[in-house]
Amino acid sequence: MKKILLMNGVNLNRLGKREPHIYGYTTLGELEKRVIERGQKAGVEVVTFHSNFEGELVERLHLAEDEGLDGIVFNPGAFTHYSHAIGDAVAGIKVPVVEVHISNIHAREEFRRHSVVAPHAAGQLCGFGLYGYEMALDFLISRGE
Repeated sequence: MKKILLMNGVNLNRLGKREPHIYGYTTLGELEKRVIERGQKAGVEVVTFHSNFEGELVERLHLAEDEGLDGIVFNPGAFTHYSHAIGDAVAGIKVPVVEVHISNIHAREEFRRHSVVAPHAAGQLCGFGLYGYEMALDFLISRGE
C-alpha cells in the first residue's frame, strides 16, 4: 500500500480563521480529514504533519525518506519564499514532493511569487484552493503506475 505524507507548515494551523477571504473557512483538521478520506478511497494511507517550526519541517522531510514514503504533499506556507533549509531538505531526499498553495502565489505580493522549494519539487500547484491538495495527492498516487 502506498503511503503519502500530507505536510503543512507555518500558520496553516490557522486555516479557517486567518484571512478567510483568501484561505477559506475550512480548518486544517477538516482539510486533513478530507485528504485522508480521498486516500482511503484510492487504497492509499495518508499521514499528516504540521509545524510552525522550520527545523521540525526539515526533520520530518528527512524522516519521510527513512520511512520509505511514496510522496509528500507539502504546503510550506511563508517558508516557501525564503527557507533555503527547507528547499535543501526537499532537494536532498528521493521522495517526490508536490508543493501546494491554496492561493495563487504568483498573483499576490511580489515576495510571495518566488519559491525556494519549487525547483526541487516534482511539481507545484497553486490557486486551486483546497482542491490543490487533492490534485497533488492524485498525482502522487498515479505516479509510477
